[in-house]
Amino acid sequence: MAEDKFLTAGQRESHFQIGTVGASHVICYDIRFPEWIRHLMSQDAALLFVSAQWPSSRIEQWRILLQARAIENQAFVIAVNRVGQGLKDQFNGHSLIIDPLGKILLEANDCEGVFSAQIDLNQVKKVRGQIPVFKDRRLELY
Repeated sequence: MAEDKFLTAGQRESHFQIGTVGASHVICYDIRFPEWIRHLMSQDAALLFVSAQWPSSRIEQWRILLQARAIENQAFVIAVNRVGQGLKDQFNGHSLIIDPLGKILLEANDCEGVFSAQIDLNQVKKVRGQIPVFKDRRLELY
C-alpha cells in the first residue's frame, strides 16, 4: 500500500494505563513485528490495541497475525480496521477482540459500527501463570 511514501516510522512506544491495567497500542504494519509487540507487552500490559487500515485482500493474514500476537503475549487484543474503498484497495473491517488463548470473542462485519464484548482481565493472570513465557524468556540469548 506504499505507506513508506507518505508516512515515517514512529520514534516512541505507546504504553499506558487504563486504571490499574497496563496497555499498549500499535498501528497496522506493526503487527508483523512480534519482537516489537513482545517488547511492549513485557511492560506488564494485559491489553494490546491495534488500529489499522488492512486491505480486504489480506484479511486472513489480519486474523492470523492478531491471534498469534494474543497467544504469544498472553493478552487481549482489541483491533479495529478501516471500512470502505481507498484509492486502490478495499477495506472491509473485521475488527476483532481476541482473548489470551487466541479465541476470537468478537469479529465485526464489513460495516461501520460500534461493537463490544465482555472480557475477563483475570484470564491474563491465569494464562500467564500456567505458561510463564515472560518469566522463561532467555534475554541473554535473544
